[in-house]
Amino acid sequence: MAKRLLVAYGLWALGGPLGLHHIYLGRDSHALLWMLTLGGFGGGWLWDFWHLPGWVAAANGARAPRDRGGTVPALSPLRLAGQVTVGTYFGLVAALGLPWVPALLAQPLAVGLGVQLVSSVGDQTAEAPSTLAAAFLASLLFQGQVLAVLPTSLAASIVAQRHRRYKPRGMPRPRLAARLYHLGLACLAFAAPLACRGLCGAVGVLGTLLALLRAATELLVLPLRAGRLLAEVLGLAGGSPARERGAGFEPSSWSERQQRAYEV
Repeated sequence: MAKRLLVAYGLWALGGPLGLHHIYLGRDSHALLWMLTLGGFGGGWLWDFWHLPGWVAAANGARAPRDRGGTVPALSPLRLAGQVTVGTYFGLVAALGLPWVPALLAQPLAVGLGVQLVSSVGDQTAEAPSTLAAAFLASLLFQGQVLAVLPTSLAASIVAQRHRRYKPRGMPRPRLAARLYHLGLACLAFAAPLACRGLCGAVGVLGTLLALLRAATELLVLPLRAGRLLAEVLGLAGGSPARERGAGFEPSSWSERQQRAYEV
């Protein structure tokens, strides 16, 4: 079915940060990237406005693809910057959402997947094993420190650019239901650790608030308890000696001052 430019612009305006226009045009990698970064942190969504006519024409096959001039795409500084940024972002998310997973496993994997996702936008891609291997080696060199996500992302991005290539043409496109299913699983895998971390944080905050409320209540009733204790010590409150004896009163459990008061 032919794609309409007006529909693409409408989806861009209504759900552009979520990549709805990319789903409409069959650009699933770009759509997933926009879902996980909210439209390329806002700037990428605005940048799409000028590229929509060309993407619609390419989706309809109205114009021939650019001359590839071989099997290696031209080096794109914008794509390289996006790979480094998204790789660092994914690494920080992994460090925040997966603190129970060893840093040498979670962070380089997240960085490598972020770099590979940017590499797969459009008609290009990169060799995923090489990108992930570079991320793990760089993370091992820096001992998995949180501040090492930037050099790890830079190393993985350089390797991804070194092994960049075009996607094969003529591959059949899955149905819309299958595409949405895969996109949903990817978003769930990204958001679930953050949601779990946020829930644990919310439970901790709730426990702190309850403890503060309990302490405030104890502070408010402290004068009443002090007055009651003082009255008991002075003999102005409490039961009669006969009733205390009938109830198993033991003088040894009372203070010396109360015993003297009862003797008088």
